[in-house]
Amino acid sequence: MAKFALVDCNNFYASCERVFRPDLRDTPIVVLSNNDGCIIARSAEAKAAGIPMGAPYFKCRAQLERCGVEAFSSNYALYGDMSARVMRVLDRFVPRLEIYSIDEAFADLSGVPGGALQYARRLRATVCQWTGIPVSIGIGPTKTLAKVANRFAKKQARCRGVFDFGASPDPDLVLDWTDVGDVWGIGRKHAKRLRAMGVNTAREFRDLDRDWVRRKMSVTGLHTLLELRGMPCFGLDNCPAPKKNIVSSRSFGRPVKTLDDMREAVACYVTRAAEKLRRQRSTASGIMVFLHTNKFIANLPQYSNSEYAPVHPATMHTPTLIRAAHQLLERIWRDGYSYKKGGVMLSGLEPAHGRWLSLLELPPDDRPQDGPLMRALDGINARWGRDTVLFAASGLKRDWRMRRERRSPRYTTAWAELPVVRA
Repeated sequence: MAKFALVDCNNFYASCERVFRPDLRDTPIVVLSNNDGCIIARSAEAKAAGIPMGAPYFKCRAQLERCGVEAFSSNYALYGDMSARVMRVLDRFVPRLEIYSIDEAFADLSGVPGGALQYARRLRATVCQWTGIPVSIGIGPTKTLAKVANRFAKKQARCRGVFDFGASPDPDLVLDWTDVGDVWGIGRKHAKRLRAMGVNTAREFRDLDRDWVRRKMSVTGLHTLLELRGMPCFGLDNCPAPKKNIVSSRSFGRPVKTLDDMREAVACYVTRAAEKLRRQRSTASGIMVFLHTNKFIANLPQYSNSEYAPVHPATMHTPTLIRAAHQLLERIWRDGYSYKKGGVMLSGLEPAHGRWLSLLELPPDDRPQDGPLMRALDGINARWGRDTVLFAASGLKRDWRMRRERRSPRYTTAWAELPVVRA
């Protein structure tokens, strides 16, 4: 029988902050979204204190201070690096691994020495010892049941962070304990509909008629049903599917009122999107630029617009994409507005070695000097840190950047912010 395991980092963002701040081990922690807008992550202590998810920071600041909650701006450089460390440890010890998200991964524990349960316990201890990140591991004969088992392991203290659904003396009890809305693959819309019919638990969903599920919830719902019955429908995917579109967008830290500032921001977003494009070895055959004002400020004039243009031939060459984006921006830019957000989207992505080419013109990144230049640029920034080498069009001061007034140091990715140890 197959043994799928879901490894899930516990309260990942809060755990990353605690790795280098052990004094916060028992302190409730929340992490804020871009520009310190809303609460996007909470530690277990913050949840227990009744801090709501998604609450605007300015509204609940007094409550946070009253409860002794430590608030951090999002620090994605730290979170991304800690995630990579956790995944490297997992990849070293499991036969096959599928990275599912920044804090989750599926693993194949079929045939591991000592049995899946004991192996998972050793794996959990190793990840915690080597990275400082606590994880929970759920094991099941299918990926959906591994998800159910992981939730059970996380919520039930007696499991000590690991639970094998297949070894449970009463698996139906676990499914009775699982709300139908918490089953992987059942969205909010279907969960609401199922509850209206009296189907409230994973077990009640599992026992539905499969033809009815196929008609009402399509083949996706049927696969979820079969997986709950122990019939694998999803295998491990060792390579993540390439993205079909790449969007780079942020809210500005202060309103942008000049075209020069907006050109800088757009060039910066194109640079980020092009880096992702080259990382998955794709080219883009279309680009869209968009911007808008803050619709929540009613007394300010409002404006939003977007513009799309094809890019031919498809390319991964950053300067070419920046030029195209600036042309689009000048078409939609209007003076007299305070812009809150802007961004770019690269679309029509094609594999770099399978794209349509022109007989009359080589793509820019095939010119002798440009392909190596982009590879050198990415290599330098990967080794020495983001923006070690950057395009002048993206600006140096970047006063429009989002606010991160409560960001912790980038302990693992910036030389100037390494932790200091006094001995």
